Order: sequence, then structure tokens, then C-alpha cells
Amino acid sequence: MSLFDRRKLLLSLAALTVAPACGFQPVYAPGGAGSELYGKVAVSAPDSVESYLLVQNLEQSLGRSVSSAKDYSLNVQVSTVTRGAAITTSNETNRYSIDGRASYTLKSNETGQILVSGTVADFVGYSAAGSTVSTLADERDAKERLMVILSDQIVTRLYSAPGLAS
Repeated sequence: MSLFDRRKLLLSLAALTVAPACGFQPVYAPGGAGSELYGKVAVSAPDSVESYLLVQNLEQSLGRSVSSAKDYSLNVQVSTVTRGAAITTSNETNRYSIDGRASYTLKSNETGQILVSGTVADFVGYSAAGSTVSTLADERDAKERLMVILSDQIVTRLYSAPGLAS
């Protein structure tokens, strides 16, 4: 037989009253930044494999814009640098690091005003200790992971930007 627990009830009621007081607003709530941007952002065309992967992830998160609902334009520029991270005494590289940087600008198509802009950066690593085929597969996977990380950072910054929620 379950008993009524007043502590759980009081804690849940306190959480419901405190959350609105701290300025918390769900991203996907009506009027939130997620619902304001979803399906309304035209992302710039990719010009490299890395930018293709970044645009693909951005469109998955922001929704692919339909031709009649392009309220915003998101211009992204991505660059990567691959560096040796672990070099043996015989001068062989066993591990690589890929540093990635993506600059973004969100512009309103209606007013032409830049709403949000910035740069995100991160890095990933991969092993080069296996065969040539496995090293190339690891490098490709690392670039895909890096573009997921950078796109997540961009989307988070877009959603948290002041002035996008109506």
C-alpha cells in the first residue's frame, strides 16, 4: 500500500513556482526560440566536405526550411586544422587532433539585420595506429563528430540568443 508523501508534493510545487521566477522558458514552448526558428532558417550552401557535414547537422536541428518560409539566413564558415598529437621516438604519428572553428551569422531576411553572430571551436582526436584504411575511416569519423559538436554549439547559441523568442 502506498502512502501519500507530502515532501515530494511540496518539492514539486516549489519547483513549479521557482522555475518561472528564474527566467526559465522552454526552447520549444510556444513563443520560444526553438519554435521561432524551426523550419524557417535557410543555411548557406556548403563548399567542402566539412561544411556539408555541418550544414547537414544544422538542418537536422533547425529543420529544413521550405522555400516559402525562409525568414532567416544562417551563413556558416568552417575551417579545420589537423595536427599530430602523439609522436613516437621513431618519429611516427600514432594520434591526430583535428581543431575545428565555425563562424556563423544569423540574419533576418525581412529587415536585413544581423540577429546573432559568433564563433564556436572545439577539437576531436583519432588514432593512426592501425592500417591505412582504418586510419582514413577514423579520420572521416572524427570529422563527422567534430561537425556534430560544432553544430550543436551553434544551435545552442542561437536558441539562447536574446530577442529571438517572441
